[in-house]
Amino acid sequence: MAADLKIELFIKSSDDGESIGNCPFSQRLFMILWLKRAAFTINTVDVKRNPDILRDIAPASQLPFLIYNGDLKTDNNKIEEFLEEALAPPKYPKLDVRYKESRTAGANVFQKFSAYIKNSIPQKNENLQRLFLKALLDLEQYLNTPLPHEDGTHPSKRLFLDGNELTLADCNLLPKLHVVQVVCKHYRNFTITQQLTGLSTYLKNAEKHEEFMNTCPNEEEIILAYRNVATTLR
Repeated sequence: MAADLKIELFIKSSDDGESIGNCPFSQRLFMILWLKRAAFTINTVDVKRNPDILRDIAPASQLPFLIYNGDLKTDNNKIEEFLEEALAPPKYPKLDVRYKESRTAGANVFQKFSAYIKNSIPQKNENLQRLFLKALLDLEQYLNTPLPHEDGTHPSKRLFLDGNELTLADCNLLPKLHVVQVVCKHYRNFTITQQLTGLSTYLKNAEKHEEFMNTCPNEEEIILAYRNVATTLR
């Protein structure tokens, strides 16, 4: 790998125009680069105060995007795949999962959460909440089920989705779960981990890692972002 490697990540800024904004996709790539231990520059972009910046740097693109040695890369999934290939062992750690099931664990949680939190019709709330809780329970079951390399006679004691190390799967899921947790508590007085011990432990394990905690937007930023999206049912 060349010594003059230059990586720039452009992400959404917060409402103040400087801090990290509410964007799980931005946090996903931020976490990956941090876990890779690669030297990179993080740029928070305020499109409200400087609407032309995207046109000037990445025409027809949306945040987040990456510039790698001068090459613009704009697709989140393709950026993840590219970084895993370009920043490879032995110099950089491998972040891909060991088990393919870990990639899709919790994949529908954010979708069900969005339908639930945006609903303004009281008659639909019960069913949407049920579907949301089902998605959380499916994730809970996956976290508690031993992986093939674990002792199958006891609940899993692993720290994260695919084992005891953060992987690409966690970089995708944890930012979304953080948003879910903050928004549900504020707008619906609903704590998602109250009865879900596996999920609660998973989030607590993540909170011990700077790669997750230091890439999270402030809770106030998430609450503000959902101010005109979430509904509070009475």
